[in-house]
Amino acid sequence: MRTLELASAIGPDLIALRRRLHQIPELGMSLPLTQQAVLQALDGLDLEITLGKSLSSVVAVLRGRGTATGAGVDPVGAERPVVLLRGDMDALPVTEDLPLDFVSQHQGLMHACGHDLHVAGLVGAARILHELRDELEGDVVFMFQPGEEGPGGAKPMIDEGLLDVAGRRVDAAYALHVYSSEHPLGTWFGRPGPLMAAADEVKVRVVGEGGHGSQPFRAKDPIPVACEIVVALQTLVTRQFDVFDPVVVTVGKFVGGTKDNIIPDDAVFEATLRSLSEQARAEMADKIELLATSLAEAHGLTAEVEYIPGYPVTVNDEDEYAFAKDTIVDVFGPDRYVHQRNPEMGAEDFAFVGREVPSAYVNLSACPAADFASAPDNHSPRADFDDSIVPDGAALLAELALRRLRQLAAPGSTPSSS
Repeated sequence: MRTLELASAIGPDLIALRRRLHQIPELGMSLPLTQQAVLQALDGLDLEITLGKSLSSVVAVLRGRGTATGAGVDPVGAERPVVLLRGDMDALPVTEDLPLDFVSQHQGLMHACGHDLHVAGLVGAARILHELRDELEGDVVFMFQPGEEGPGGAKPMIDEGLLDVAGRRVDAAYALHVYSSEHPLGTWFGRPGPLMAAADEVKVRVVGEGGHGSQPFRAKDPIPVACEIVVALQTLVTRQFDVFDPVVVTVGKFVGGTKDNIIPDDAVFEATLRSLSEQARAEMADKIELLATSLAEAHGLTAEVEYIPGYPVTVNDEDEYAFAKDTIVDVFGPDRYVHQRNPEMGAEDFAFVGREVPSAYVNLSACPAADFASAPDNHSPRADFDDSIVPDGAALLAELALRRLRQLAAPGSTPSSS
């Protein structure tokens, strides 16, 4: 296949780009060095480039020159289909612990989730599709996104016009993610429907009255009440939510008091909430508030509950995922694909794109270890990624765009209803 041949030819350049990016990890929404590296890598391609206003994003539009009939038409015609390909660019506040020649040069920062491979793969897809633009029967939007690890860059990019940047609404969107463990190197995996959880946050402040630790009856001690609420949250999960529509509550921060013999005025804890359906997500917010305020009241205290919505559930469109899976099997062979039985409770802000347009998100193992089951996971300071698979990522993204645009441009197709 041409995409595989072209990806192989530019493979050394893509790997070099990945290693350059690995040395300059940046956090959050402001990624000036990464943005500049992407722009340099795209230089010379016939792309319409837009830079983010509120974040260091790069959006590039490639106008295809092919048509379903082979006849020449206006490449910016109103009915031409559009697909979107996404790569996230940000890193993590992790101190790298790997003996690499291209180890992070930014102290305390690391590409521990493989986003440097995502960026290199998306650049590769742009280069491949630029070479094949006479066969491209529509337009492609390349989404280089900051802030996936937080606070979330997809939503601001959508608000700045991402999905309509080509002149009409995107018809379908695709993304991939690499893993440093779990599967043998080069294995693709995923599932239709819910793929990753919604991730919300709750902060609870239990308010009492401070006093001397030797006379708790003269105070209103918030610490045991807050502890009781933390324990009760786990019972809430197991007794009020369907085991087949699971939720996860993890309290990761608990603060109360200053000294062993002082009862404080308040105690505060923070928890992450994970859910796989909008119904469970909404119920969790309501039930946690009721539980916290009721338990505090039962002890003569009060509880202040702040619910902070985060990323929604990442859902793979059934048809788009089937198309992506079929493309993977056709391009790489059936032995390279494994069905992912269950969703993950991790979260991903590509979910915001999937809420707007039919989308598919697939995973690819970049694990260099033979013992992949015990290899360090993504986000570990020892998470290692074999960048020899970057050309495969580029080839798949390019192939998805080529094939889907061909389908959408076929006579009788209605792109906007895909």
